[in-house]
Amino acid sequence: MSTTISILLFAGLADRIGTASLAFSVPALPLTTGDLKRLLSEAYPDAQSQIATAFVAVNQEYALPDQLIQSGDEVALIPPVSGGDGTNLQDTDSSSSSDGTCTITCHRLSVEETIAKVHDDNHGATLSFVGTTREITGQMRTVTLEYEAYIPMALKEMQQICMDIHGRWPGTKCAISHRIGTVGIGETSVVIAVSSPHRETCYEASRYAIEQLKRSVPIWKKEIWDDGSEWKGAQTGPWDPMARQ
Repeated sequence: MSTTISILLFAGLADRIGTASLAFSVPALPLTTGDLKRLLSEAYPDAQSQIATAFVAVNQEYALPDQLIQSGDEVALIPPVSGGDGTNLQDTDSSSSSDGTCTITCHRLSVEETIAKVHDDNHGATLSFVGTTREITGQMRTVTLEYEAYIPMALKEMQQICMDIHGRWPGTKCAISHRIGTVGIGETSVVIAVSSPHRETCYEASRYAIEQLKRSVPIWKKEIWDDGSEWKGAQTGPWDPMARQ
């Protein structure tokens, strides 16, 4: 007897299948994530290539192909990221990680507020990485960017990056703020602040943070042009959000 599970979809994958929350019938549970992707590819052949490159997340964590999906699990299909829970934040809302170091918001970002989270009187170096919307990419003119996030999982992944940095470079602090919704030309989409006793560590940790954010955090951007739009995913090589630098 078959059973129905709810699957959260995002970005171009949601556009292709036509919904952000899919009620999908499977033969039985438990079911491996690999088998789920196979069944989805058979049911939606037009989205087969996108399904193949996506990762399944179970209870807001990336899952290996042999992981079992149990009844009651929260299941999401994560296409390659470039950086909601199926629902966007309202204009007046923000959401933060449990320790307050990471924030996702529809508001304009403040570099100073993010830097304040990593202030330490014993740290001699503080760096901020500020990502903004550029107008020209290649030969395309961008009008705006639109960001979407799987918010609870994105916050967990961002917080994990900060924890990894503290583990790799003891004493180093990191805070990350990311904007979602429409981000205009010249406006800030992400702020990463890092502080450390010494500048060499600051540089290394800051680079690690932005590269890992773009690899593993489920935030997607759509480039809006004068004559069209496109969701942007991983830009270099095979995408593996479970890899750590």
